[in-house]
Amino acid sequence: MAPSPIAPPAAFGYPVRVQPHHTDYGGVVWHGTYISWMETARIECLRSHNMDFANWVGCGVDLPVVDLSLQYHQPLRLGDEAVVITWLQPRRGIRLVWQYQIQNRATQATCVTGVITLVPVNAEQRKILRQLPEPVQSDLDRLYASML
Repeated sequence: MAPSPIAPPAAFGYPVRVQPHHTDYGGVVWHGTYISWMETARIECLRSHNMDFANWVGCGVDLPVVDLSLQYHQPLRLGDEAVVITWLQPRRGIRLVWQYQIQNRATQATCVTGVITLVPVNAEQRKILRQLPEPVQSDLDRLYASML
């Protein structure tokens, strides 16, 4: 198993508490819940940088997931507090590659690591965009600069 990635100092942390609807009948977080938390952390990261995903959609840009990879290291359980840490990997063309670490707040243990790759597409034509419209391009430039 590959070592857990190390989050940069500028990574964004989104706190969560494991609720009953996040778990299976044994009180262990259901695997799909982690993906939902990662999506929320990504949107909240943008919001913390005064960026609104809805504005991007309004500009005709959608960002579908084209690749998703998760590694489960240890479970979280009902009542646990966790933090979803997220950051953008360095630019790779038009792709946005988000890295994730989900840690148990009490123990600091890494429970899940993941990578999600998004590709900007024209929301109407569903074709990959080679150039981003404003304000999406300036928002992303600012976001990358803040995460260095």
